[in-house]
Amino acid sequence: MTDTIITLESVNPIEFLGINNAKLDILKKKFPLIKILSRGKQLKLSGAPEQIQPAKEKIEQLVQYLERNGNMNESYFNQILGGDDAEVVDNFIEKHPNEVLVFGPNGKSVRARTINQKLMVQLADKNDIVFAIGPAGTGKTYTAVALAVRALKNKAVKKIILTRPAVEAGESLGFLPGDLKEKIDPYLRPLYDALDDMIPADKLGYYMTTRTIEIAPLAYMRGRTLDNAFIILDEAQNTTDLQLKMFLTRIGANAKAIITGDITQIDLPRHQRSGLIKASKILQGIEGIAHVELDEEDVVRHRLVKQIIRAYEKETKEEDNNENQNTSHRR
Repeated sequence: MTDTIITLESVNPIEFLGINNAKLDILKKKFPLIKILSRGKQLKLSGAPEQIQPAKEKIEQLVQYLERNGNMNESYFNQILGGDDAEVVDNFIEKHPNEVLVFGPNGKSVRARTINQKLMVQLADKNDIVFAIGPAGTGKTYTAVALAVRALKNKAVKKIILTRPAVEAGESLGFLPGDLKEKIDPYLRPLYDALDDMIPADKLGYYMTTRTIEIAPLAYMRGRTLDNAFIILDEAQNTTDLQLKMFLTRIGANAKAIITGDITQIDLPRHQRSGLIKASKILQGIEGIAHVELDEEDVVRHRLVKQIIRAYEKETKEEDNNENQNTSHRR
């Protein structure tokens, strides 16, 4: 008699077990010779080793399906559970693409919700560097962080590095209270907020302490080589040419990078050109580097944000037209 513990960390336990443990009951009937107990996010299997092993394999297949799809009705549950041919079951699982990127602490599923967000996921899976450019509220940062957390959970990388240029701080940084970390943290808060949605607080604290997840200003990246990491540069529109070049040349072996930014909200001094605008042009057509543009149709915040973006775009176009007309008249 042996015990085996299976942790349902990567999936929603309620979705796996079913309402009122309906799917768990099906699982128990499938393997009547072993005892299966559910406690929180854990399944405890008790019985003879030769009986536990096939049950463990089926549970892993069920978890794999849930990781890919995010939900599973009882019909699919039975099909996977009842399939005796491993290849047939694998083909069944493969036909259902992975929509859920990661499950949050409360079982909340994080997934790409719009066409361009899904394109961003697809491009990140196939390329090592992705530029994601679009206005506020289009889910650029959130989707990028979800991809990074997924990669860490799947052990595709050993660490996550999240960085931003602290341009807004400027010379006023010294007047803020606290040490350097406390001065910088407010500018990195959106990254912390995204992580809070995807990783339990205790585990996130552990990851931060062990530097498995690192959040730092862009200036801290200078001189480093970032291997086996998923790296996100957020608010890249506020980088200069040299800063963005510095960041891109930090990327090491087995690393992926996503660069996000909104070229309509550049906070650099007027005489400085955004490095994001230049990089997104000169790095076109390079194998392994992909580009995706998000727009107001990808906005997933308050319904008014989409209308606000359109209004500002309209005003900008009118100002550009007026400026062009004035230039023509002066000639």
